[in-house]
Amino acid sequence: MFRNGFLLLLMSVVFYHEHANAQKKKETLLSEKVTQMMEWASKRSVIRMNGDKFRRFVKAPPRNYSVVIMFTALQPQRQCGVCRQADEEFQVLANSWRYSSAFTNRVFFASVDFDEGSDVFQMLNMNSAPTFLHFPSKGKPRRSDTYELQVRGFAAEQLARWVADRTDVQIRVIRPPNYAGPLLLGFLLAVIGGLAYLRRHNLEFLFNRNVWAFSALCFVLIMTSGQMWNHIRGPPYAHKNPSTGQVSYIHGSSQAQFVAETHIILLFNAAVTMGIVLLCEAATSDMDIGKRKSIVLYGTMLMWVVHVKVTST
Repeated sequence: MFRNGFLLLLMSVVFYHEHANAQKKKETLLSEKVTQMMEWASKRSVIRMNGDKFRRFVKAPPRNYSVVIMFTALQPQRQCGVCRQADEEFQVLANSWRYSSAFTNRVFFASVDFDEGSDVFQMLNMNSAPTFLHFPSKGKPRRSDTYELQVRGFAAEQLARWVADRTDVQIRVIRPPNYAGPLLLGFLLAVIGGLAYLRRHNLEFLFNRNVWAFSALCFVLIMTSGQMWNHIRGPPYAHKNPSTGQVSYIHGSSQAQFVAETHIILLFNAAVTMGIVLLCEAATSDMDIGKRKSIVLYGTMLMWVVHVKVTST
């Protein structure tokens, strides 16, 4: 009886000792991983990872930090313009977090390039880029940990909202100063002011109905084609599949669109509008019948071409 109790006590001590050693090793390994991630983040806001780093610092436990990874294809031979645009926004987001006063080791930003980590793409069954995934500190990624790029766009502000939803980390996006917009506006105002000054003795063009009608028409075409949506959401211009190289200019969902798609809509709307204007001009003009028939023909052809293109797509 005493012997059995002694053996049980001995086994308990050994088990406790081994458990303590395992826990200590786990804490040491975790501390080393966090220290290494912090060191990389201090040098680059977006940590570049290959297959080995991904498996060691993202997939393998222990890990008490979240990692937001952009899977991309930035090499020139991949010809992924969207990847470069998304990378710029991702860098803005990562820099905003890295240089904020609230920066901690709760979340890190990283990227995996297809040419540096193709094995990671195969591991995750991923066949398109860019793609954003969140790897939580505990558990496996869920469906909501995949960013809906085609719906929400890749603007840094949209990515920040998604990161806040997945990690509870609020990131205030701070963009570097961009003087292109104010300079362009100042130049435009200077040109308009200069023209008005040069024609200060003849300002009849300001009361010209055709000028105002053309200006209003351009504004309507721009707004109805989705340019404001592009400005707010920041969608990619087009989508190129890195595996097949096929470029898609039309979004497959009715809830989103590419920038190229809005340009196509703009051209179609402009063609239909021009056709209607030509038909109205032919009906109300005092020109001879031959020219009016030609105008009717041109207007009808414009609308017919648009109809054929729309129905074929």
